[in-house]
Amino acid sequence: MSRIYVFNQFGGPEEEELTERPVPQPAAGEILVEVRAAGVNPADAKLREGAFGREGELPRALGFEVSGIVTAVGPDVEEYAVGDEVLGSVAPGEGGFADHAVLRVGDTQPKPEGISFAVAATIPVAGTTAYDLTHDIELEAGQTLLILGAGGGVGHLVAGIGKVHQFSVIGIASESKRELVESSGATFVASGDGAAAAVREIAPEGVDLVIDLVGGQPLRDVAPLAKSPELVISAADDATVTELGGRGRVHNPESLEKITSVVGYEVVTPLISAEYPLERARDALAAVESGHTLGKVVIVP
Repeated sequence: MSRIYVFNQFGGPEEEELTERPVPQPAAGEILVEVRAAGVNPADAKLREGAFGREGELPRALGFEVSGIVTAVGPDVEEYAVGDEVLGSVAPGEGGFADHAVLRVGDTQPKPEGISFAVAATIPVAGTTAYDLTHDIELEAGQTLLILGAGGGVGHLVAGIGKVHQFSVIGIASESKRELVESSGATFVASGDGAAAAVREIAPEGVDLVIDLVGGQPLRDVAPLAKSPELVISAADDATVTELGGRGRVHNPESLEKITSVVGYEVVTPLISAEYPLERARDALAAVESGHTLGKVVIVP
């Protein structure tokens, strides 16, 4: 048998449960991994709440990204073999908060030798999001990048990528995350009602790209700081950013391979702020839902 963390009904955390199932078997084009770490994301809570729709069978598993060791391969799979160390997004209907998870070969990459399983587990979702957001609009060295939500897992990576490309990075986050934002090389601006005015003082001519990881009113407040509306990209609020003349995240099919290589060479390094055992998956998800965590939270079965 294999443990897996699920929710039984759409709603709040009271619907979550650690349960058991038979060890799954991979189909064609899939591999089975023994999970060594699973990244926790705001999207996990949104899935449980029904924000992505309420179709499909229940109970439903949680966890979108994992790293682990291959224990079985599906028919005709030649890219991986039992014993390989990998990272990837879970197959549709699967969950990563588990002892075992099924991954599609096309959504998987070999784990670089020099990084931990915990770090590897943050790459498929947070890493690819950061890569997509920073490579949609090409900036030149010295141009200004504004990050709304710079203290989270994606924001920290976006700031790191900006530093590598020699952008002038401004990071908006809560005061408790000042040290983290400044450690990435970004100029810190405290979130809240005065954030837009503070950014305007730093960049009086406007900013060359706004990357939003928060959405809602904070996005409305800072969007006018962009030199033109199409320079606003959001991974948090497609409806609002579209209304404002910007756009949502555009996924690059090569982003997983690219960002895995970048992290593997330690060009940028995801920050792991906390690791939880699978038995405390509810605590891990609650910490991420609070919005107060630094960097990434992972579950280690």
